Amino acid sequence: MFDNVVVAMVPLYVALILGYGSVKWLHIFTREQCDAINQFVCYFTLPLFTFEFTAHIDPFEMNYLFINADAISKVIIVLVLAFWAKCSILSDPSIVWLTLLLFVLEFRRSSSIDLISTVDAPPAGKDSDLEGNMNNTIANNIAMSSHTTTSTRPAFWYLMKIAWLKLAMNPNSYACIVGLTWAFLSNRWHFQMPSIMEGSILIMSRAGTGTAMFSMGLFMALQEKVISCGVTLTVFGMVLRFIAGPAAMAIGAIVVGLRGDVLRVAIIQAALPQSITSFIFVKEYGLHAEELSTAVIFGKMVSLPVLIAYYAILEFLH
Repeated sequence: MFDNVVVAMVPLYVALILGYGSVKWLHIFTREQCDAINQFVCYFTLPLFTFEFTAHIDPFEMNYLFINADAISKVIIVLVLAFWAKCSILSDPSIVWLTLLLFVLEFRRSSSIDLISTVDAPPAGKDSDLEGNMNNTIANNIAMSSHTTTSTRPAFWYLMKIAWLKLAMNPNSYACIVGLTWAFLSNRWHFQMPSIMEGSILIMSRAGTGTAMFSMGLFMALQEKVISCGVTLTVFGMVLRFIAGPAAMAIGAIVVGLRGDVLRVAIIQAALPQSITSFIFVKEYGLHAEELSTAVIFGKMVSLPVLIAYYAILEFLH
């Protein structure tokens, strides 16, 4: 088990170190080029990686109780974070599934738009003479106010429209849907993807995880400190990932009636480190990339002993 985990994780850190070193030591990429690389990962390699992954699952063999338990656990986490957000200024939670996450991020980006309106100068009135000429004081005041602008927040339904339009242009929103559709059809009528089509997808999708870790290394190198979010948020992120997550999953699993090995697998799955995909999205949308990069890096470092501990505890309880 230990050997398998090491074999799976070391290549990820090789890509991370290469990205970090290319900026920190070799100075190959500028900040603008690093942003362009992240956009390439976000809109090209990750959508193809997601499609390739979902297209090869068998929806008819899925454990839907497991999925329901996962949904319940996410609702619990969101409610806990929402309650915590009222007591703290350090949070902005978006722990939801991929397509819903993209919609939330697009909606958040759209909500930052201000609608600008200009206040026109009033017409000549009682403060002007018979020929419509205003005195100097009033004329100066109106000249200044004629260029005054007001900033208003756009309406909710206007924001919804912008968010849906941007979501429709985001290839990540299609990757899951198209992949699941293909999985349903191919497993229902037992046909396989044409080799030329699969090869065209694999040539990019295989780079998904590696380029995502490389992009994270670039981001780390641009920060002043490796733990750029501070020790407090780092500890909070680890507690949320490895304690609150499995606890919420255990509650959701028990509610839907999962027992035995499936229950233990659900709890261990909830203790897995943060997904690299989440970092790529928050980096692209400008939402606490420092916290997510720290969560992914340290999560992968401590995940092995944590998973072994969970496995031992669950075996003992069994």
